[in-house]
Amino acid sequence: MHSSRQDLLRLLACKSFRLGKFKLSSGASSDYYIDCRATTLDAKGARFTGEVFSDEIHRRGWKPQAIGGLTMGADPIVVAVAVVSGELHGFLVRKAEKQHGTGQRIEGFRAKGARVVIVDDVCTTGASTAQAIEAAREFGFQVVGVMCLVEREEARGRPSVEKAAAPAPFVSIFTARDVRAEHILQMDDTAPVIFAVAAGCEICGRPAVTNVPGNRCAAHKS
Repeated sequence: MHSSRQDLLRLLACKSFRLGKFKLSSGASSDYYIDCRATTLDAKGARFTGEVFSDEIHRRGWKPQAIGGLTMGADPIVVAVAVVSGELHGFLVRKAEKQHGTGQRIEGFRAKGARVVIVDDVCTTGASTAQAIEAAREFGFQVVGVMCLVEREEARGRPSVEKAAAPAPFVSIFTARDVRAEHILQMDDTAPVIFAVAAGCEICGRPAVTNVPGNRCAAHKS
């Protein structure tokens, strides 16, 4: 796995994933919760997010002019990719048209006919992603791809997004299973510890306990 991609997964597992009993926005119950903004708004997490999304967009050859999505899950992703890529513009989709000024729903980049990629942080039911796709097309954008950071693989999220996105493809960077597996791996404290002289983990900033292969905390030492 590419370094930025692996680092992003580790940070998601450390900062964004929690086991327990949770009620989701869909009304369903779950034994885990993922708050991607704890990672995408982290200093290093933002950089990793920008790099991973930019690399994936380039690898797929979509050649968009801009990326955007429904506020607020998409907000930090959009900014991170715009900054890291240095060439992709950003736009945000309001959940409803504002009631003053121009009354526009699309904020930021607004070139009609432009090729764009829709992004989101977590896909559960896919409703927020589908809403962004619909708004982008109504405005006049050409949607060439749809991406989410973590796909929960439940509540028929993927079929819903694929239907809304068609003929554009839908891509998830990670699945919830990927993040859960990494989270459980980080909880395994059986590995030997080599104490570090540096103060902070180079991934998450927590106190470092090892300097092999780099300055890492207990969660990221492997």
